[in-house]
Amino acid sequence: MKYVPFETLKGKTLTEVNVEEDKRITFVTTDGEKYAMEHFQDCCESVGIESIVGDIEDLVGSEILLAEEVSNNIDDPPQQDNDYYKPESYTWTFYKLATIKGYVDIRWFGSSNGYYSVSVTFYLEEE
Repeated sequence: MKYVPFETLKGKTLTEVNVEEDKRITFVTTDGEKYAMEHFQDCCESVGIESIVGDIEDLVGSEILLAEEVSNNIDDPPQQDNDYYKPESYTWTFYKLATIKGYVDIRWFGSSNGYYSVSVTFYLEEE
């Protein structure tokens, strides 16, 4: 596994994109490279894909013209009635991708007690 910036996809052409439930997305390029985006779960936090806006198939077969990551977080959110897990921060991370065929916005949402990371990892899978 080699960590790379999400922007690495810009200029590449994808042959496939696979969404695995709400926890992992893989991107395969015409170069035979396979990239993955996921969160490695830990205690006292929760992270997953909240929504995908646009058609994932629009990313296949055309050059990626835009690959951008944007985050927003709220510290000290309203408390919930849950004695076991009371999040102290919420984070939304948007991954924006575009080709000439269309635009896709992948929104990840994470909540945490403030100690654990809710970041999404983007990496090149190495054989």
